This record gives sequence, structure tokens and C-alpha cells, in this order.
Amino acid sequence: MNCSEFSPVRLRRLRRTAAIRDLFAMPRPAAANFIWPVFVLPGTGRREAIASMPGQFRLSADELVKELAPVVAQGVKTVLLFGQHEGEGKDECGTPAEDPQGAVQQAIPVLRAAYPDLVILTDVCLCAYTSHGHCGPHDLEGDIDNDAACEMLARVAVSHARAGADGVAPSAMMDGQIAAIRQALDEEGFKKTILISYSTKFASQMYGPFRDAENSAPSQGDRQGYQASYRDPGTALRESMVDEAEGADALMVKPALFYLDLIKEVRSRTDLPVMAYNVSGEYSMIFAAAEKGYCDLYATARESLYAIFRAGATQVISYWAPFYSKIFG
Repeated sequence: MNCSEFSPVRLRRLRRTAAIRDLFAMPRPAAANFIWPVFVLPGTGRREAIASMPGQFRLSADELVKELAPVVAQGVKTVLLFGQHEGEGKDECGTPAEDPQGAVQQAIPVLRAAYPDLVILTDVCLCAYTSHGHCGPHDLEGDIDNDAACEMLARVAVSHARAGADGVAPSAMMDGQIAAIRQALDEEGFKKTILISYSTKFASQMYGPFRDAENSAPSQGDRQGYQASYRDPGTALRESMVDEAEGADALMVKPALFYLDLIKEVRSRTDLPVMAYNVSGEYSMIFAAAEKGYCDLYATARESLYAIFRAGATQVISYWAPFYSKIFG
């Protein structure tokens, strides 16, 4: 057969060697574009391994300072803090979440003293602080009281800002929470505090290890009444557009890997930063597959993270952040 009968296009020329592949590859995601989500405990000297999330720990602030040293050395500049509440005090409304002596509020100045340039973000939610594990108090009919939850979330956000957080990220998926928090922050003089919206957050099966780590599973029912439905992408996208209109400084899609199409769609509709939360289940299932010998751990992590950035995420919240050098080095 005459070779001229074949197409003259030879795309393999562009991937013949590793050096050529690197020449045409998209840029490697920068460590500075990663946000490490961490679980902070009250007290000191505490370090608890999270069985369902290999390589992750619940840490008191002093232990987190130690754990951050090699992470910051890799170029990761941002953390997202999740608090823990222990013992008595959880109630219908989640009032311990706004306690100035809470784990998050106490951790912020400790981290700031140790790492002055660290960007400290905080998760603003109530599920780890309510007696029932939902993201707001119940109304008389047994549903989550949306507006009462917004008022409580605003108070929690202000308490985090008062402690020194650079930004707050409400994750409760209450209608109007961005407007309520922005108003409260501005009225209290925190006009410079960044407001990040978990704007398109789905009711997902991928949160199981997180709920184990955070002790935040609902005691009854589920969160499908307020988190977005993966069967209704149109309404899910509206969530982000509404939060942008209410004053969010950045939007977020959560989870990430099962929702790459939605990351791309949000990116096409906004000029705001679009974060993606590479959640606990996505992280742990790669570990589980690697432990079974089905894949290489860091190569698979790298492939998954490239996919999230390729979809349009500008920043990725990921438990892989401490492993940045092993993944991309």
C-alpha cells in the first residue's frame, strides 16, 4: 500500500518523547492554587488519624502548626479550617459555632503567629455544632428554618472574621446566606473579609469520609432538601449565579470529579474565581484503589487534579495539597 494513501496528519509527532510532550503540555498546576482543608480540635497536643482518610488528621492548633511546615515549604499558601465541638453544648441552633473560644476561633491567631503570610479561610456551617447534625435549626413543621439558619451563619462568619480569618466560606446551602453574611460582615467593619460561596454544592455520596472526620452526619433524614440535586443541573447552576448577585467574591462547585461539566459551565458564566472542592470520597477512593493495586496512587491523583483544573477551576480545595511535591514534583 502506498503511504500517500494515508492522512498526512501525524499527531503522534507531538508526543514522541517526554520532552516534546512537556513542550506542548498545559502548565503544571501551581502549589499556590491549592487549598488544604484541615480539621482543628480544641486543646493542645492532639493528633488523631482519620481512618477513612489516609494521611489526614484531626489536629489541635499547635499540632497543625507543625503539620503545616512541610506543606507551606512546598508552596501551598492557603488552608480551609473545619472546627470540631466536643462534649456538651450542641443544641438545636448550633450556637457553639460562634463561640470565641471555639476550635476555629482559637486556631486562627495561632496559625497567624506561626505563618503570617498564610491565607486562612474558614468553613461556616452548623452541622458539626447542632444536636441533630443538620445545617440549621428546625421550624415548627420539622423543616430546616432557612432564615433562622442565615442569621446564625452570619454570626458565625463574624466570629471567624473577628478572630482574624482572611475569608469565610458558608457551606450550608441556605437561600440568602451570602447576602446575610456580607451584610453582617460589613456592618461589623469586616469589609475586607473575602466571602467564598459553596455556590453549587450537591447532595452527594462522596461526603462519607468527611462526615466521619467532622462527626457531622445528620441524626435523621438527609440534606437533599437544601443541597443541590445532581439530576437538576439547571437549578444547581442558578445557585452560583444567585450567590454572585448577592456579593460572593468567589464561587465553588462541590464535589469536583463527578461534576467536571458543571465546573466548566460555571466558569463560562462568571468572571469570579471558580473553586472546586475535591472532596473526601474522591480522595479516599483513589487511596483505596491504589491499596488494592488497581492504580498508582500519585499518578492517579495527578491525572484527577489535572482534570479539575482543565475543566476550569481556578483553585482546588483538596486533601492532596500536602502531597503536592510527590504528585507534581
